[in-house]
Amino acid sequence: MAEHGRNGDSAGDGDSRRSLWKGLRRLLGGEPDQSLRAALEEAIDEHEGDDAAAEGDLSPLERQMVRNLLHFSEHDADDVAIPRGEIVAVPSSASWEELVAMFAEHGHSRMPVYRESLDEIIGMMHLKDVFPFLVAGRTGAKAPPRDWTVLMRQPLFVPQARGALDVLADMRASRVHLAVVIDEYSGTDGIITIEDLVEEIVGEIEDEHDEEPTELLVPLGDGSWEADARAELDDVGERIDPRLAEVEEDVDTIGGLAFLLAGQIPPIGAVLVHDSGWKLEVTAGNERHVTRLRLVPPAELDLPVA
Repeated sequence: MAEHGRNGDSAGDGDSRRSLWKGLRRLLGGEPDQSLRAALEEAIDEHEGDDAAAEGDLSPLERQMVRNLLHFSEHDADDVAIPRGEIVAVPSSASWEELVAMFAEHGHSRMPVYRESLDEIIGMMHLKDVFPFLVAGRTGAKAPPRDWTVLMRQPLFVPQARGALDVLADMRASRVHLAVVIDEYSGTDGIITIEDLVEEIVGEIEDEHDEEPTELLVPLGDGSWEADARAELDDVGERIDPRLAEVEEDVDTIGGLAFLLAGQIPPIGAVLVHDSGWKLEVTAGNERHVTRLRLVPPAELDLPVA
């Protein structure tokens, strides 16, 4: 019976074992010129077509997580940071009530605190330092301090080029889970939370406070598009027109392209003309950044209204 069991192995199981054995031989010295990282990735590639893993083998999701981990060290702080335009921060001049309202509105557990602008971050507020005053305040037992900034904690400050793996190590060592990414001019480029770093490995983490994902690029039927300013230029080039993604400057989003074309933060209603003939009309924003645009195609690409 035992002999029959060995001979009854499926072809798929046999292929799987041979593939794993090849991987082990590479790792144990069969190919000395190949790095461990490359050997592991090649072994994963050989299993890419396997939707159902053999018992004890890695599932497709686990393989993707391992692949993400192998490439994690290739990212720097700038790659994984929440962009400056999406930072939710509180000014140090805000009242206690305004601070509490911001925590309630945005659902974050940590928020940077700044003086005059985001380039002057002086600390961060943690919800756990606010909550005791909210509970005590219901009975009048404990009032919040007149100057709530005495409750601030210090975030980490890291340069754009610092490796994501190093930032994670910094957070673990300091037990501080929010880092401010500083650009070459000592301004604020973005922020990183420990959740952002974990998501680079395990994928997007959604919780009950996260809003439903919104479509960043929406076709309007007449050839024009409604665009969220956060839409990546790579996606714009792939879905709309590759010429819009051909930018030599360090610009990643359609909002950044609008800033580049205007030479400043364009006001609502501004119409900016790209070299390709596309027009970028600013439909929403404020004095600090653009939030939405309408992309109008050049005449030769105009489509009939559906």
